[in-house]
Amino acid sequence: MSETVSDADFLLSERGQGHELGAWVVGCAFSRDGKAAAFALGDGTLRLADPAAMATEWPSVAAHDGACLSLVPDIASGFLTGGDDGALVRTANDGGSETLARLGGMKWVDHVASHPDGLRAASVGRQVHVYARDGRTLKTLTHPSSVGGIAFDGKGKRVAVAHYGGASLWFVNSKEDKPRVLPWKGSHQGVWFSPDGTHVVTTMQENALHGWRLSDAQDMRMSGYQAKIKSVSFTGKGRWLATAGADCIVLWPFFAGGPMGKPPMELAGGDGVLCTRVACHPQHEVVAAGFEDGLVLMAEIGSGKVVPVAAPGRGAVSALSWNPSGTQIAFGTESGFAGLVDLSKR
Repeated sequence: MSETVSDADFLLSERGQGHELGAWVVGCAFSRDGKAAAFALGDGTLRLADPAAMATEWPSVAAHDGACLSLVPDIASGFLTGGDDGALVRTANDGGSETLARLGGMKWVDHVASHPDGLRAASVGRQVHVYARDGRTLKTLTHPSSVGGIAFDGKGKRVAVAHYGGASLWFVNSKEDKPRVLPWKGSHQGVWFSPDGTHVVTTMQENALHGWRLSDAQDMRMSGYQAKIKSVSFTGKGRWLATAGADCIVLWPFFAGGPMGKPPMELAGGDGVLCTRVACHPQHEVVAAGFEDGLVLMAEIGSGKVVPVAAPGRGAVSALSWNPSGTQIAFGTESGFAGLVDLSKR
């Protein structure tokens, strides 16, 4: 990280704002229209920020009676959250909140997903419930073990579900609910489609990733990490997969036949501090990363240039997100600090 400037808080102090929110930041996201940012907290509240009004306070919305467990942007605007109260909740950009489903008194809504074509999904135990835009239940999909993660593909035609023993792919509009199972021994705890829909990648209970090339079900083993991988992100065009879980940003090439037989690239390493969160820019080959000591930075994949966003010292980074246009970054930490930084030209 020798290319970082001495004042690592410059961007946060000059182009952003930060708040102590008082509870673990479970997740952060921008709405799909880019008009709001949300921080989901371990105390069950959401804090909403207006990205166009950097000097304002962030109102609190009581979303869950318990902890927020998951957060994603909703279909067109607003946010979708799951909680340990068994509720699936939608919160609008202006803070209006409604419970879309109650999925069990003692059961947690661990994972949620949405797609701009009007799809929502939520997991409870071994089941994934898929909903239409109007709230109708389209499907209830049952798996061999507790669900570890959910993801829609780019076209909203398939939903991938991680679980023990691999991942299952379901067609949302099929009349017969029979999944394509991608097998691999072990517990799979998160799942992602590549942007072009040709690969599926999961994080595992072990310090490793696993992937499948869907055209021929070729397995891809990506291991050698120092810790569990709690965050991965594909670059906008899908050429690289950025991952946390090491003392640097690890990037696997998904071009020229990779990642099979290709070594990963490492960026922004050298200090021995674990990378805990990654988020790729929506258009450019730039990745934002958060570390265990609270450092937030950006790294350009082509040049390796590193630019700090926020200095260490505020707790391990637990949430990180870009807005849709790639001009703003939101982040949060385990100690309850949250920041919003505007990187647009002035």
